[in-house]
Amino acid sequence: MTKKGIQVHPIRTEQDYDRALERIDALMSAKLDTPEGDELDILATLVSAYEEKHFPMDAPDPVSAIQFRMEQQGLTRKDLEPMIGSRARVSEVMTGKRPLTLAMVRRVKAGLGISADLLVGTGKTVAAGRRRG
Repeated sequence: MTKKGIQVHPIRTEQDYDRALERIDALMSAKLDTPEGDELDILATLVSAYEEKHFPMDAPDPVSAIQFRMEQQGLTRKDLEPMIGSRARVSEVMTGKRPLTLAMVRRVKAGLGISADLLVGTGKTVAAGRRRG
């Protein structure tokens, strides 16, 4: 930042990225509607765009999404039975041996508040990933 105004630059390299992160760290206590607050907002946007391009994150698979929500809410597999089915069915789904059906997706979405997009996943199961020799 200079007296003339905000000096931000495109983030094109790891060095640019590291410099931007350092500057963000220094600006974290900046107040809104100040030059420092504006600089922080701009840098955060640039860093986010750089990270999306260079460090993409895949969405979690359905089982990981369910496990995460279970941990957040302190739930057990028994708590999934009304949404997925019997104890054996819950086990099959949670070990990746059986995909969620559309009815299960609807119940899990309603019961756990997980986006249906995450629950649909790729449809791959453990058996589908194995090759026959």
